[in-house]
Amino acid sequence: MEPIIAPISVDVLKAELTPAKKLRNTNKSNNEIYVINHHDSPNVMKEIGRLREEAFRNSGGGSGLSMDIDEFDTMENPYQQLIVWDPEEEKILGGYRYILGRDIKLDENGQPLLATSHMFHFSKKFVKKYLPYTIELGRSFVTPEYQSSKAGAKALYALDNLWDGLGALAIEYPNMKYFFGKMTMYPEYNRQARDLIQFFLMKHFGDKKNLVKPFEPLKIETPVSYMESILTEDGFKEDYKLLNGEVRRLGVNIPPLVNSYMSLSPTMKVFGGGINHEFSEAEETCIMISFDEIYDSKVDRHINSFFKEKVEKIRMRFPQFFDDMGENLTGMIANKRKQIQSKIADRDSNRKKKK
Repeated sequence: MEPIIAPISVDVLKAELTPAKKLRNTNKSNNEIYVINHHDSPNVMKEIGRLREEAFRNSGGGSGLSMDIDEFDTMENPYQQLIVWDPEEEKILGGYRYILGRDIKLDENGQPLLATSHMFHFSKKFVKKYLPYTIELGRSFVTPEYQSSKAGAKALYALDNLWDGLGALAIEYPNMKYFFGKMTMYPEYNRQARDLIQFFLMKHFGDKKNLVKPFEPLKIETPVSYMESILTEDGFKEDYKLLNGEVRRLGVNIPPLVNSYMSLSPTMKVFGGGINHEFSEAEETCIMISFDEIYDSKVDRHINSFFKEKVEKIRMRFPQFFDDMGENLTGMIANKRKQIQSKIADRDSNRKKKK
C-alpha cells in the first residue's frame, strides 16, 4: 500500500477555487459548494484524491494508491467533482463525483461506460429510458476530521452540506430526472447487520423490473427466516425501527450514507449489491432516486433553497419584472409537488390493497 501524498498547499487550492466554480452556499455551517474537474483544477483534484483515499482507508477500504484518482476522474470528458469547502478552516470537508447520463458513451455491447460498469449489467430499457436523464454519483466521502464529534456543528452538518450540493444539481440540469449511485459497506462491517440492511432494502425498495443487475450478487449469509422474524412490519417507518434496533443490538450503527438515502424518497429503487474487486472488496448496492419523488422536507431544504437563491439574483437584476413572476413560479412549484405526492400516496394505497 502506497503512502498517501502530503496535503496540497492552501494557497494553491484557493487559487483554483475561483468564483466561477462556486455553485452555492450551504444552508448550515456557512460552507461553500464548488464544482471542479481534473482539467480546470488539477491541484484541487489531487487534494480530493488524497482526502478520498484517507477517508476510505479510515473506513476499511481505499485504492491502496497515494491518491484515489482513476481514469474516470482524468479522462477527456471526466466526472465532475462536487466539494464542500470550509472557508473558515480553508479545508475541503467532503465531496461527490458525478457525470450526466447524456454524456456517457456506450461500448460495443450497448453497455454504458460508467465507473459501475464492471459490477452491474444495465438493461436496454434502463439505457434508453433512464440513463439519458440520470446523474450518476460516486466516490462520496467526508474527511475523517469532519466525521468526528470534536468538529462540532461542522461535522453534524457534513452530509447535509453535501446534499445541498446535490440539490443544486437538480436545478442546474433541468432535463435530468434521477440520481443513480451506490451505497457502500466494507467487509469489516458486521455480516449479520449487513444482511439485515440488504434484506430491508430489497423488501421495501427492490426493483421489480430488472433494470440493473449485479454480475456477482452479494451472498446473504443470514437465514431468511431469521430476518423475516425480525423485520415483520409492512410499513417502512415501523420496519425501520425494528431494523435499527436489531443493528444496534449487534453492536454497530446503520452507515450514515445508507440512512441518508433511505430517508430521501419513498420510491427509491434498489438494484441489489455486488463486490467491487477493484476497490478493497467493497460491497456496493446500486440505487436510483427520482427527483420528483423526493420527500417535500428534503426538497425544501436542499433544492428549493437553491432555487430561492437563483430567484433572488433575478430579482436583484430585473426588479421591475420580478414580483408577479416570482410569486407565480413559487405557486406553480408548490402545486406540482402536491400533485406528485398525491400520485405516490394513491399508488402506495393501491399496493397495500393488493397485498
